[in-house]
Amino acid sequence: MEQYKDFVSYIEESIKKYWDQDSLTDYEGSTFQYKDVARKIEKLHILFENAGVVKGDKIALCGRNSANWAVAFMATLSYGAVVVPILHEFKPEQVHNIVNHSDAKLLFVGDQVWPGLSADEMPNLEGIVNIPDYSLLVSRTEKLTEARERLNEFFGKKFPKYFRPEHVVYPNHPGPEELAIINYTSGTTSNSKGVMVPYRAVWSNLEFAREAIGVNLKAGDSVISMLPLAHTYGMSFEFIFEFMHGMHIYFLTRVPSPKLIFKAFADIKPHIVVSVPLIIEKIIRKSVLPKLQTPSMKLLLKLPVINQKILDKVRTQLVEAFGGRFYEVVVGGAAFNSEIEQFLHKIGFPFTVGYGATECAPIITYADWKIAKPTSCGQAVPRMEVKIDSPDPENVVGQILVRGANVMLGYYKNSEATAEALDKDGWYHTGDLGVIDKDGFLYIRGRCKNMLLGSNGQNIYPEEIEDKLNTLPYVTESIVIQKNERLYALIYPDYDEAKKDGLDENALHAQMEQNRKDLNQMINNYEQIAGFKLYNEEFEKTPKRSIKRFLYENAEV
Repeated sequence: MEQYKDFVSYIEESIKKYWDQDSLTDYEGSTFQYKDVARKIEKLHILFENAGVVKGDKIALCGRNSANWAVAFMATLSYGAVVVPILHEFKPEQVHNIVNHSDAKLLFVGDQVWPGLSADEMPNLEGIVNIPDYSLLVSRTEKLTEARERLNEFFGKKFPKYFRPEHVVYPNHPGPEELAIINYTSGTTSNSKGVMVPYRAVWSNLEFAREAIGVNLKAGDSVISMLPLAHTYGMSFEFIFEFMHGMHIYFLTRVPSPKLIFKAFADIKPHIVVSVPLIIEKIIRKSVLPKLQTPSMKLLLKLPVINQKILDKVRTQLVEAFGGRFYEVVVGGAAFNSEIEQFLHKIGFPFTVGYGATECAPIITYADWKIAKPTSCGQAVPRMEVKIDSPDPENVVGQILVRGANVMLGYYKNSEATAEALDKDGWYHTGDLGVIDKDGFLYIRGRCKNMLLGSNGQNIYPEEIEDKLNTLPYVTESIVIQKNERLYALIYPDYDEAKKDGLDENALHAQMEQNRKDLNQMINNYEQIAGFKLYNEEFEKTPKRSIKRFLYENAEV
């Protein structure tokens, strides 16, 4: 492996290099400079040491994005402990299970999460720490209680005069195969599994970001952290890379509604935007497309000269909506709606779609927006290989297999699942289906587990049908399921839009029946939709905004 450099050295160097610069800000709250981060890390190290935490111990982190969450993460890794980030959207029972399964010694917990949890359900923890102020919520050892009570005294003894950059020395310098993070997957199809992320994967993802994105960014530039930090996508590309690059990270500490996101973009004007498709799609569906769908606008769009002027204006407005000074918008985490993607390409919006997996911490493929191909999610990133398990990878869909520095060690305490996912040659079987073109650009077609079999053995990819259905009037989102060899669509309509246009329940139902007929004109005979069912609320989702399909597979239709 080329020039592996341990992650802890990066933390040390960044803190020293950017000592007096702004580092972490809770949006509409306080700001830590790099030197403040260093001081807080040092205090947590003193706490860990005096509480008897040793190298390799597990420390769990569960709370909304915040500067203190980020500090606890850095403190854990630079101490030599293993960090277990837990999505704060998980239900209490899931949090308890993950804490117990991971053998965590300490749990850092956010103030929104803590009231729902029960310390009694996590009997092996030695202590529970409140993320907002690092106070002890629960202590089960005298050592931990004393360490917290005397923390400032211990710090003062260690640094009697001052605390300066030369004091930032972290003894833990892990090798590439050492365990850094246990990241529990969102479990869209089954219970969560603990992905064991080694330091080489953290390093390789960081190097990728420095090589691919860092060339367009500089120290002091800003980013908004709105994806969950406990998910590898947000962790790697809205936090770790930016911290090491001397950038200023703003954490959205509340649930990121479109209104809050718009306000944050306007205030912060980030230099890079990392997002999931749902956020982009909502912004475009609500703010852009309605203006283009008026009769007069449709007429103007048909006239070539005016058409280009309108598209240029729309592009300018959209760029402004994201703050106006970003290099590109990187989209990942779930499939992108094809209609929205085509529209963005048409107006020349600077965006690109990447592909990754928790098991790769997360990046697998990416291409800069200037060379990205429509509907593709880029090419294999450095230190990674991608191949399609198919006799004709360009034309015949097969499972996507990946190998390289980013790939996990396996699943924690689950050798059976590890053997299923990693073969003897080191290829990780992603469970995703796709094709790859002659230039190495990857095109995703769906999930192996979601693939349905037609009556004559045809492969049916429900995501491709849903993508077309989601472009039809008043459809917000959909799931295609199979019952007795027939296909049905579960639909969550855009009730607000329908109401605005004067559609009552019967009229909406009639429109959906028309959508079904129109859809069947667009797809193969073996993919025909026999019927549909409307849902009154949006489908339940994972924290990265993928629909939990397994909850709906047996729905009555």
